Amino acid sequence: MMIEKAIRDYLQAYNDKNVPAMLEVLDEKIVFENISNSTGIVITTTIQEFEQLATQSLDYFTERRQLIRFLVIGGDSAAVEIDYQARLAVDFPNGMKAGDMLQLRGVSIFEMKKNRFTRISDYS
Repeated sequence: MMIEKAIRDYLQAYNDKNVPAMLEVLDEKIVFENISNSTGIVITTTIQEFEQLATQSLDYFTERRQLIRFLVIGGDSAAVEIDYQARLAVDFPNGMKAGDMLQLRGVSIFEMKKNRFTRISDYS
C-alpha cells in the first residue's frame, strides 16, 4: 500500500532527522497540525512553513524516535498510534532539562492525495 510505505518513509526520515527526506512525501500545500496537552497547538499550511518548523525542531533533541504501535488505513488516510521518545538537547519552559527523556503516546492522522501527504495531524 502506497500510504503505508509513505508513512514508514516519513517516520524513518523523522527519526533520522532528515528534513529533505521528510519533505519528499509532502504536498506543496501540506497542512501540519501538532496538538499537544503540554505545548498547545502548532499549525503550518505550506511545505515551506513545515520545512522551517522541522528544521528549527532539530536543535531541540539529541535523539528522537517515533515508533508505530498500531496502524489503520482507510483509502487515502490512515490513523497511527505512536510511541514517541526524545532526549532533550535544551532546557524546556515546562521545567524539563537538557538530557531528560521525553516519552509520549499519541495518534497521527495522515491524509494523502496523488501520492503526497496533504494533511498530517499529530495529537499527544
